[in-house]
Amino acid sequence: MDGVASEGCGVGRYTEGISSSQHCLSGEALAEWRSSEQVENETPSTSLLYWNSDDGDDGPKPSELYGKYTWKIEKFLQINKRELRSNVFEVGGYKWYILIYPQGCDVCNHLSLFLCVANHDKLLPGWSHFAQFTIAVVNKDPKKSKYSDTLHRFWKKEHDWGWKKFMELSKVYDGFIEFDTLIIKAQVQVIREKKERLFCCLDHQYRRELVRVYLTNVEQICRRFLDDRRSNLGKLIEDKAKWSSFSAFWLGIDQNFRRRMSREKKDMILKVVVKHFFIEKEVASTLVMDSLYSGLKALEGPSKSKKVKSKLLDAEEMLAPIVRVEKDMFVLADDVLLLLERAALEPLPPKDEKGPQNRTKDGNSGEDFNKDSIERDERHLTELGRRTVEIFVLAHIFSNKIEVAYQEAVALQRQEELIREEAAWLAEQKTKRGASEKEKKAKKKQAKQKRNNRKGKDKGREKANVAAEEKHPENHSDDD
Repeated sequence: MDGVASEGCGVGRYTEGISSSQHCLSGEALAEWRSSEQVENETPSTSLLYWNSDDGDDGPKPSELYGKYTWKIEKFLQINKRELRSNVFEVGGYKWYILIYPQGCDVCNHLSLFLCVANHDKLLPGWSHFAQFTIAVVNKDPKKSKYSDTLHRFWKKEHDWGWKKFMELSKVYDGFIEFDTLIIKAQVQVIREKKERLFCCLDHQYRRELVRVYLTNVEQICRRFLDDRRSNLGKLIEDKAKWSSFSAFWLGIDQNFRRRMSREKKDMILKVVVKHFFIEKEVASTLVMDSLYSGLKALEGPSKSKKVKSKLLDAEEMLAPIVRVEKDMFVLADDVLLLLERAALEPLPPKDEKGPQNRTKDGNSGEDFNKDSIERDERHLTELGRRTVEIFVLAHIFSNKIEVAYQEAVALQRQEELIREEAAWLAEQKTKRGASEKEKKAKKKQAKQKRNNRKGKDKGREKANVAAEEKHPENHSDDD
């Protein structure tokens, strides 16, 4: 059934609000492809471009941690209780129940609705259940059913989570109650997140439903990252002086050193990828992880089947790779100068042109349309994830290894220049001091010479006077 979102965001019963990163979509964004026929029909994925299992892990798969529950509340109009609880149901090894407040929880004229951990008071200290879930109130007209999704980590102080203002009571009576019965459906996906590597955490059927709603969000998250990194690389290339300097540095170093700097351990980078993209309160984070996980698998290459590989190539014209995966290493697939220019200038995967408003308006219908649409979305997510992983790896290796080495070389070169400048200055100062000392000595010698000359003149005058006296003694007597 097609549906629209509730007006309120997810929140615990006893809290006033939630993190600003909590995401709630508008009715328009959720108005398409919430089909119960799709959800109930357990058709396996028809696309070879999307990986449905998290390889290399012996734990339960996403499909084993997913479950649905339908709650039919009969004689709903006759209920005068403040709250109602559904029967307990189990998903992912944990027990849950749905809680509703027919007249609202701390609000008026709204239906409040929550998912709760059934045995929270009996669990050991430190317990937590991390889950993504969807709650729907079913309308007799499937296109008017109300849906909301949220992602939450349940624990001791937040063992219930949902919406105080799921929908207005006046709207509940508009087609949602049929034969005095209200139907509520829940889908719960327990999330086993992995902080050390990308992971696939959604049941494939649940993922399909969420993709219909959040594909645009995933695209925005990935493109925001890609645009930011591409912009930084573009600025580097546009700075002719710096780009020329960097190119000279790169071309001037030993090729073996270049190869060593052009690779990094896969696990080291994937930890950073998960930390960057997986936000617990962001509903689209699980789909982003799925997209990046699928993109990584495409980079690693389908080794199990040549048929799968050929289908991959036929289905999507893959650009030449920027990054290769060699065992436990990410390796840049070409010279870093060429890859940086490619990353900055190469166009991104085209945006999804079929938004929620026009997915059913392209003339196709029924199973063929569903199959084509699903494969198109999964192909698009895989290519977007692959591109994001590639740019992330390139940017990470460049900024953490290559650019660091370049900055060190620039700093060393600058230090050598300063040393040379200082040596030249010292030599100049020494020369100046030498010239100054010579000048002082010359002046001192000149002054001494002048003194000696004066002394000589004085002695000459004295001798002349004495001689004059001896020659004319009578003059001296007359004076007496």
